[in-house]
Amino acid sequence: MTVGNPATDPAFEPLRQFRPLLLKAHKILMDAEKDRYEASHGAIANKGDYLRLVLNHEQFSWLRPISQLIVQIDEVLMSKQPQPLERAPELLNQARHLLHDTEIGQAFQDRTQLVARRDPEMAAMAQRLDEIMQPYGPQPGNSPT
Repeated sequence: MTVGNPATDPAFEPLRQFRPLLLKAHKILMDAEKDRYEASHGAIANKGDYLRLVLNHEQFSWLRPISQLIVQIDEVLMSKQPQPLERAPELLNQARHLLHDTEIGQAFQDRTQLVARRDPEMAAMAQRLDEIMQPYGPQPGNSPT
């Protein structure tokens, strides 16, 4: 097994590019989901109530696996220890699968498209995320061979 420094090794560059885009997209989608929640249930009183909703309410549940993926990426990229070079493509394949091949991925795609209609930056981020994930696993809509 070959290892490298996640901060500098070229094998981790796609993951280093992917992480800030996914984090920003996640934040935008969290804000949009909060707006949807407040439109139905009224204003969220404080940050503590918002955190409880994010962690426990069904409406936010589709975002939790994306949060967990971001944490996994952070653990690799911020590690002070060398990491297996295979870890970067594994995480990008996991991201591609999660964001395209699952119910969570369908929610991510649907909500991203809704937000992108009024936010061109979101549309550009979604396109760039797809470009980075493209080499990792089957393409969206195609079954594995």
